[in-house]
Amino acid sequence: MPSDRKLLDEQVAYYRARAAEYDEWFNREGRYDRGPLQRAHWFEEVATVDAALRDMAPLGDVLELACGTGIWTARLAAIASRVRAIDASPEAVAINRARVGAAHVSYLVADIFDMAAPPPADFVFFSFWLSHVPSASFEPFWQFVRGALRGGGRVFFVDSLLEPSSMAIDHERPSDAGVVRRKLNDGRTFTIVKQFYDPAGLQRRLSALGWRADVRSTGTYFLYGTAEPVA
Repeated sequence: MPSDRKLLDEQVAYYRARAAEYDEWFNREGRYDRGPLQRAHWFEEVATVDAALRDMAPLGDVLELACGTGIWTARLAAIASRVRAIDASPEAVAINRARVGAAHVSYLVADIFDMAAPPPADFVFFSFWLSHVPSASFEPFWQFVRGALRGGGRVFFVDSLLEPSSMAIDHERPSDAGVVRRKLNDGRTFTIVKQFYDPAGLQRRLSALGWRADVRSTGTYFLYGTAEPVA
């Protein structure tokens, strides 16, 4: 169990409370709307990640960690034979299930930091999750991922770069402190983990842990990468 359990519990509470409004961030709506030019740039970079993921098809049996409301689950379902989607928020899982509605997608409500190793998969995917893993849990998390892969398995991930315009207009400016305050539409605030990585540094860190990784930037908003365990 991670040493910063109180912080992680607050993080889970935040994403449970935020589930119904989470897609506003991805869709650049409400407090995240910074105009049509920014929105167009955002979705151009989303398309870069989307294309990189589709280039890895077919995916076989996929384990999606922190699946959220299904923005990427739907994409995985289109190119995988099976998707097992896990999230600690039952509210997000309910939205995901309604959005995807696919018989070959199954769901589990569980806290990744507390769960036992799942049955291994051909492909492990996580979006905007690595940044919410505390620094002290980085290596144990990647050990968990290694244990969740079959031989020859692959990992794909996408996350946020340190870019203020990706946040809500009324959010505090992001920093490299490792934690941030986040506000909901109703004004409630929560403290959560938020680690920002640069692609080259993350690639080196994964290499040191025994992963063959390729981590890239879309330019402004996202980093994405693939990783395979070194035999």
